[in-house]
This record gives sequence, C-alpha cells and structure tokens, in this order.
Amino acid sequence: MQPSHPPAGDLTSGAPSTRQPSPDYRQLRRVALSGLLGTAVEFYDFLVYGTIAALVFGDLFFPGADPAVGTIAAFGTFAAGYVARPLGGIIFGHFGDRLGRKSMMLLTMTLMGSGSFLIGVLPTYGTIGVWAPVLLVALRVVQGIAIGGEWGGATLMIVEHAERTQGSRRGLWSSFSQLGGPLGSVLSAGVVTLLSALPDGQFRSWGWRVPFLLSVVLLAVGLFVRLRVTESPLFTQAEREPLDRTPIMEVLRRPKPVLLAACVGIGAFTSQSLLTGFMISYAVGHGYSRPQVLTAVTVASCVALLVLPAASALSDRVGRRPVVLVGAVISAALAFPVLALVNSGSPGLLILALSLGLGVGQSTMYGPLGALLTEMFGTRVRYTGASLGYQAATLVGAGFSPLLASSLLAAYGGSTPVSLLLCAGAAITALTVWRLRETHTDDLDSAASRVIVPSQEGTCR
Repeated sequence: MQPSHPPAGDLTSGAPSTRQPSPDYRQLRRVALSGLLGTAVEFYDFLVYGTIAALVFGDLFFPGADPAVGTIAAFGTFAAGYVARPLGGIIFGHFGDRLGRKSMMLLTMTLMGSGSFLIGVLPTYGTIGVWAPVLLVALRVVQGIAIGGEWGGATLMIVEHAERTQGSRRGLWSSFSQLGGPLGSVLSAGVVTLLSALPDGQFRSWGWRVPFLLSVVLLAVGLFVRLRVTESPLFTQAEREPLDRTPIMEVLRRPKPVLLAACVGIGAFTSQSLLTGFMISYAVGHGYSRPQVLTAVTVASCVALLVLPAASALSDRVGRRPVVLVGAVISAALAFPVLALVNSGSPGLLILALSLGLGVGQSTMYGPLGALLTEMFGTRVRYTGASLGYQAATLVGAGFSPLLASSLLAAYGGSTPVSLLLCAGAAITALTVWRLRETHTDDLDSAASRVIVPSQEGTCR
C-alpha cells in the first residue's frame, strides 16, 4: 500500500518539487507531535513518581516501617496507578469509540497533568497523618485512569491519520507516541538528577516536589498542540456504521485477541519497570549514588530514542512479529548479564547495563507495539480493544513487577529473582508473538466494520 499523499518532492521525475506538503500530511505531523507530547507527559509523570517513590516516599508517607517494608509500600502505591489503567482504558475507550479520539485525548492529558501537580503539593504523613498515603493512592488512581485512555487515543490518532497519507509507514509514525516513553524518562531523570544534588534534608523537605510541579509545563504545551489537531478520518468515516453492542461488550465477546494483545506487551513493560524505577532503588542500595543511577537511566533512554524508531521503521519492512520477537530474545539473553554489570559497582558498567537492557532489548520489543495493537482491532472498537490490551500489559508487566522484585529481594536476596522476572516477561512476549498473525500490510480503511483481526488459530470476524 503506497502513501496517497507523499511529502514534498517529486517522486516521479527525481527533481525537487516546489509543492508544499499536503494539508493531510501537515495534520499528520501535528498529530504525531501531539502523541509524542501526550505520552511524554504520561511517562514523565509516572517515572517521576517511580523515581521519587524509590528515593523518599517510604519515609515521607510510610514512616516507622522497616526500610524494606517502606519501599514495598511505596511501590504498592505505584502499582495502584497501574491497577486503575485497565479501567481507564475501558472508560475512555468506550467514549473514544463512540464520540471520537480528540476529545478523549484532551481530557486524559488534563487529568494526568493535574494529578501530578496535586501530588507535588500533597502534605506528607508528618503533617496530616494517615490521610497522606490515602490521598496519594487516590491521586495515583486518577492518574492511572487518565493514562489508561491516553495511550490509546494518542496512538490511534497517529496511525489512523497515517493510514491516509503514509499508510505503508504506520510503524514509523506510530513510534512518535512510543518515543514519549524514553523522552519522558530523559526528562524525569534529568530533573531528578539536578534536584538530587541538593542536600538530603532539602531534597526530602521540598526538592522532591519540584518534578511534579514542573509537569504543568508539559501539560500546557501538550494541550496547545492537541487543540489544533483534527479528528481521525477513519473514525469520522466509520462512525456511520452502528454497533450492535457497546464497544467493550463487542471486544469481550471474543476475548482471545485482547488477551494476546495484553500478553505481547508484558515483556516490554516488565523490562521498562524493572530497569527504571526499581533499578534506582536497587542500585542505590548497592552503593551507587543517586546522580550516578539517574545518569545511567538518562543515557539508556537516549539510546532508546535511537533504537525505538529504527525498530518501528524496520517493522514496516519485515513485519511486526519478527522485530518484537528479536527484542524479546535480546532482552532474555541480557537479563543475567545486565544484573551482573549492575552488581559490579562500576558506574560505567551500570550505564552499559541499562543501555543494553533498556535502550536495546526493551526498545526493540516496545517500538512496533503501537502499530501492532492498533492493527489488531477494527476502527469501531479500536480505541477500546487496543487500550484494554495495552493497559492490561502494563498492569501485569509494570505495575506488579517492582513490588514482586522488592518482595523477592527482601526474602531471598541477590539479583537472581530480578533476572528471572526479566526472562519470564520476555518469554511471555515471545510465545505470544508466535501465536499472532502478521498485520503490517493490512488495510485499516477496510477494517471499519471488522471487530478484530483474526489470529493464526482462527477467524474472529
């Protein structure tokens, strides 16, 4: 399938063209920027929380507990945000499939940024007692619900706009929403690195609040861009076709594709969660300074900014399945070496470890995921189906893996449980990819009335 609106340049004569990019192509670029900013806000807010939770939340919101228990409790509130994400996928997916993508994108970004800002002004346990952790969990749930709808709306808008202008490069364009992950990680780690240079007392009293408060800047920029995008053309066309059931009932009527969509993302999210928020707590406990660990996360995220779009573009040529499978194999193969490098105590080897595990293995799995999940569902239920699958993967892969890893370390010690968790996540992704049908050449225009793309085992029309 060839792009119907190529960018500037005369592709037939080889001579430069004076034509300006078409309005559809300019809109696609604007939608791609919108998706990038939205997912950057999402990951910035969630990774800032994971970083701060690993560093100080155990003391500020769960005082008096054993240090290991305090860390587990802090990561428990981290998981609370992930538990709410599938609910957000259902809620925003329903209205996104009924009312449109754009309005849901504006609402999810507003809720996410506002929740992060309110965490930044939240009193601690020493000020309001037990209400502090209660409010913290409540705000995490609000964030989780918002994020549950954010990724689906951002990714679908990009892919559905790209279908009309750059259909053969859906994977590459969808990588803009995926790039929000490492970009948000770079921003969060950079801000926390600067603030962690403060004396410990100042960081614990007010410094930890600054990264949350700064999220309002990303929110303002993101809303400005999103107000200028147009509704998805595929949704506008497909909404003329009525559904017999609500989107969630239509999707759950045949749950197998949603389960496959969830399982294919588990490896990427397990790796991302263990090698960012959890790794900060783990590495600091093994003698690294906070700036050293945050620098390593930042460098690894910069590597991901290069690997992720390359993997996504490659998936347009060879297919989504082989690229994700290679990423899963790399991630599993690196699981034990990465932890061994971290345990060495060398800051240089720590940077190498995270660059390999997060920047290469995880990014190769994660890059094609946006296009892959989008292509698994028809337009009328795409927001609901893709969001539910994606958020279920984050719940299992990212929501509980830090909590499980902290508990296993407290019980058994050593890094082996962490490596085994990384291997397990990669194995689930690899086995799921083997069960999927290749979708990178599918025509999304003809998928409006189709509920779900068939898997290898049978039809799901």
